[in-house]
Amino acid sequence: MKNKVWLLGFLGLLGILGFVVDNPGFWGFFGFFAFFRYANVVADELFVANLEKAATNAFFTGLLVYGASVVWAAFSSFERAYAYGFPISFALQIVVFVISLTIYERGGGQR
Repeated sequence: MKNKVWLLGFLGLLGILGFVVDNPGFWGFFGFFAFFRYANVVADELFVANLEKAATNAFFTGLLVYGASVVWAAFSSFERAYAYGFPISFALQIVVFVISLTIYERGGGQR
């Protein structure tokens, strides 16, 4: 089985759009270059299990954060809550995935 996680590193190229369109919101995509680190990792059963656990953590974090932002937007007068809820949820999913995968790959968080 081939390890394709390193391909996420190409999303880092979207960070260049931050300079092209003069929008610093794209600069966060430069963080995806860190996924090139996984180019030489062998995709054995342990690595796949760690990916699954990290993805599960990120998925449920996104559900909780976006759900909370929708509830907050429904009950508040802050009209841009929906506009902020999605990008915050997306960013937190990526952060939780990366931190979880790093912890699992170092041998911590074993179940």
